[in-house]
Amino acid sequence: MKIPESMDGCVYFTNRTLPKGKVMAWARRKECPKCHKAQMGKPVEKGKVKIRADIYVCPSCGFTEQKIVHEEGLTLEAVYTCLHCGKQGESSAPYKRKSFQGVQSFVVECQHCAGKIPLTKKLKGIGDPDSDS
Repeated sequence: MKIPESMDGCVYFTNRTLPKGKVMAWARRKECPKCHKAQMGKPVEKGKVKIRADIYVCPSCGFTEQKIVHEEGLTLEAVYTCLHCGKQGESSAPYKRKSFQGVQSFVVECQHCAGKIPLTKKLKGIGDPDSDS
C-alpha cells in the first residue's frame, strides 16, 4: 500500500493517534470513467471548490457523477498500529460510514487479530456520553 505524497489526490485523509494505537487512512480520488484523463473532484466556481456540492465533476471533459454513486466506488486504505494486538498492519475497507457502537464511523479490520478499528468524525467519541451525537 502506497501512502499518498499529497492530499490533492485524496477525497479523505486522516492521521490519528488512538489511546493504544495509531491510524493513517485515506481514500484516493477516482479517475474519470468517461475520458480517463483526469481525476474527478468537487466542482470549482470562481476559483473556489464547492465543498458541500452533491456532485463530482471531471475537470477535463466535464462529466458529472452524483456524490452517492461516486463515493460507493471509493476504497478507504489504512496503515495502522492495532489497538487490540499492538501489531502494525495495512488494510482497506469500503469508503462508507457504518454504525459502530452507536457512532457513524469508517471501520478498518486488523489483518492480524481481526479487531475492528473505528475512524469516527473528529469530535465524536465512542462510548463517550459527553460527545456530540
